[in-house]
Amino acid sequence: MASITLRIIDGADRGAIYEGLETPVSIGREEGNTLQLKDDRVSRFHLKIQEDHSKIVLTDLESTNGTRVNGEDVHLRILRHGDMIQVGRSVIIYGSEKQIAVRLAALRKQQQEAQNGDLPEDDRTSGPGESPDAESSLEFELNWNAQQDDLQAAIYSLQPPELPERLSPAQAAQLAELMDYIHIRIRHLLVSVEVNERTENVVLEMREWQSLLDLQARLAVLLRSIGEPE
Repeated sequence: MASITLRIIDGADRGAIYEGLETPVSIGREEGNTLQLKDDRVSRFHLKIQEDHSKIVLTDLESTNGTRVNGEDVHLRILRHGDMIQVGRSVIIYGSEKQIAVRLAALRKQQQEAQNGDLPEDDRTSGPGESPDAESSLEFELNWNAQQDDLQAAIYSLQPPELPERLSPAQAAQLAELMDYIHIRIRHLLVSVEVNERTENVVLEMREWQSLLDLQARLAVLLRSIGEPE
């Protein structure tokens, strides 16, 4: 019996985190499911996640609107940490931050080995400021850049900031509206991504790539207006 973590990042139940769920896990709208979602597009018993031969397997239970993993319609799929599961309007990430960091670290080491290639053993590196056996964090892995030659990736990683305290109701509403705007824009990008299961690379269409650039540009203007108010 395996223990899994599921994090809901979109839908009526967004923000909910379920850790240490013992398989099998069922997801659906009806009472009696391990995860009961408040989503009218989710079937009464939508899908199950179970362990089989040391693999975690997702099975769609002939749901009305289907199940997607990393943007692809699936009936049966082996899950890997970091996979994005879409059911109805709900989006679920499989795995904890630590588990996803471990997967990214393995991919990073494969990339480093390919880059090291025919270099003499003394010239081979495991990463900026890191030993081969070092336990990594998700922040480090998300900000690591294989092309960097300095220590920036090792000493600087983005941490989620704390929310400001003692906001007035109007300020809290404005902040929530801004965060909702960003959340919705990112949601559209997530559902448009295509994942190559063989290479574990993702592909974003040009229109969506331009949408991401536009979002970055808008955030840059917002940050400038906050730092330099008229």
